[in-house]
Amino acid sequence: MAGLTFYGYWRATAPYRVRIGLALKGLDYDYSPVNLAGGDQRAPAYRDQNPQGLTPMLVAGDTVMTQSLALLEWLDETHPTPPLMPRDAGSRQAVRAMAGIVACDIHPLNNLRVLQQLQAFGVSDDQRQDWIARWMHEGFAALEPMVAKHGRGFAFGDAPTLADCCLVPQAYSAERYGVDLSPYPALSAAVATARAHPAFQAAHPDRQPDAPGAR
Repeated sequence: MAGLTFYGYWRATAPYRVRIGLALKGLDYDYSPVNLAGGDQRAPAYRDQNPQGLTPMLVAGDTVMTQSLALLEWLDETHPTPPLMPRDAGSRQAVRAMAGIVACDIHPLNNLRVLQQLQAFGVSDDQRQDWIARWMHEGFAALEPMVAKHGRGFAFGDAPTLADCCLVPQAYSAERYGVDLSPYPALSAAVATARAHPAFQAAHPDRQPDAPGAR
């Protein structure tokens, strides 16, 4: 397989998901930072490859791939060990539902471009914080009974899955914005288990080359 080049921003949660997947699969890649706060994603050279102008982006030879969940499933299909999905269809549906709550229902309402637009509309800092907390709590409240039912250490079962790849970055974002996770003990326990795993530690935002103070 051609060498991989990964485009992401150190603290953005969607690239964080894919970094976890890459680390779980033990794959090496070149890292190309895209400073979302500085607007690098709007540069013509980046838009030529990724017309949506978002991160992450993964390039393998001449193949350009985007969208974090699609990238994680591509990684699982091309590098099946260790698997990110359970074997049976019912379990896979549950894992996809858990990942979807994060990637489709929580994160899109709290990402940088939405918060910037709220600010442009004149929404105050306190109102934006209420907005962030409202959607995170709603999603976490839905996830909590699912993790309590299916988790055996990790969010689903006793090994990392697609659900953990999504959940851990979202917990990082919640902590960054001061959203209390104590009402969600099963979820918090699964996050703690995953964070102790070397792949999740390697993918942490503070360990990325473009993180402030990184060496």
